Amino acid sequence: MIRYGARAKWLAAGLSALAGFVDATGFLKLGGFFVSFMSGNTTRFAVGLAEGRSAAALAAALIAGFVLGVMIGTLAAHAAGTRRAPIVLGLVAALLALAAGLAGAGLTFGAVAAMTLAMGAENAVFAREGEVAIGLTYMTGTLVKFGQRLTGALLGGPRWAWRPYLLLWLGLAGGAVAGALSYAHIGLNDLWFAAAAAALFSVATARMGPLERQAAALE
Repeated sequence: MIRYGARAKWLAAGLSALAGFVDATGFLKLGGFFVSFMSGNTTRFAVGLAEGRSAAALAAALIAGFVLGVMIGTLAAHAAGTRRAPIVLGLVAALLALAAGLAGAGLTFGAVAAMTLAMGAENAVFAREGEVAIGLTYMTGTLVKFGQRLTGALLGGPRWAWRPYLLLWLGLAGGAVAGALSYAHIGLNDLWFAAAAAALFSVATARMGPLERQAAALE
């Protein structure tokens, strides 16, 4: 995993919070399905398939939409070159604004599709040579790294190497709490907040410059 400087680590935590916010909103709207956590949807797909339920079709559609979003984000990143991060985040902001607009028009299916595309595209922000350097919308790998680095610290390795992974997880969890609370009050209208946040992140990354320059040595 590429290690980044402090600003990039905080950016990653903020983007994970954005993913948690949107995923919690989607989860509550869909009654137990996800727009960013495809491991959960894969399990829902498999169980639905085994039980012959229509839930399998919804899970499969969400997985396909997420993969399409990853492809769109990767293509945008490739075309943007060194301006990858602000362009991809601008795309994410546009998709989330589209989702909010479609939700306001009563087009829930379209809103969920746009949310899923946005979450897939977001993972193209931190990428190197076509590979994701920091996963922003899923935490299993992050928690594995957290456990490994924490064990390493106990065995005499780098003392604080686990902190960035914990920060990333806390970002997702905190964003999910915020998304659940806002959805309870204003429903899918909370996606306007998510779109605004993504737009602000786009501006912030444009000011930061290429994220590769933020890379730091392993602690």
